[in-house]
Amino acid sequence: MPREWIPIIFVPLAGILLFLAGMLAIRKRSLAAVIASLIFLASLVVGLLGAAFHIQRAILPYAPLGEVVSVPLVVWAPPILGPLTFALVGLMGLSAVWQEQSADSGTLILLRGQTLRMPYAKTNAFFFMVALGTLATVISSVLDHARTNFENPWLWLPTGIGVFATVVAFVLGALNLPRRTDLVTYLVAMLLLVLVGMLGVALHILRNLALENAVVIERFIRGAPFLAPMLFADMGALGLVVLLDPMETK
Repeated sequence: MPREWIPIIFVPLAGILLFLAGMLAIRKRSLAAVIASLIFLASLVVGLLGAAFHIQRAILPYAPLGEVVSVPLVVWAPPILGPLTFALVGLMGLSAVWQEQSADSGTLILLRGQTLRMPYAKTNAFFFMVALGTLATVISSVLDHARTNFENPWLWLPTGIGVFATVVAFVLGALNLPRRTDLVTYLVAMLLLVLVGMLGVALHILRNLALENAVVIERFIRGAPFLAPMLFADMGALGLVVLLDPMETK
């Protein structure tokens, strides 16, 4: 379907434009922020549209009442929450491109000195977004692994680690002054997400190789999605970025 090309075309184009905006920000930050904001808004739209398209594939609009939506349909449909990764990146990007008046004040400086008061400081908002992104990743993982009825004990590992990381990130977002032990726990949770993602890639590749250890392209296309576990690693990496010093330079 033509609309399936939207993320394929958008990703490299957005990446190039964001790289150029980053170069431009060295001299003209305000202009670069506007350009980046438009790209991140587009990413938000792509994510929401993708989720809507995937949901359409998970329902039977003309089926009898009570059969329009069912668990098997949701499990075997395209990952409903997968496209929301684009939306999350767009949301985090929009929060990141505009400077705070002072670190963790929650007041963003817009064009011509205008300000926008946010309900949370940037750091807290990022913690919440990491929690939401990790939760979406866990749900997508559970739906995907439900196709095998969780027969392999390894499938419970990303579920447990994902839930743990979600709770930790959410709690950090709710704390105004997290203690050192809180930050260490969060750091461990994010590192575990990265490790789970890398381990998942290896296990998915081994599953697709089957007993013959032969590379069959069809198995990699229709078998275990070998790049899907990297969503855990991506969320872990994004979570680690939140730990950087919130102080910004003009």
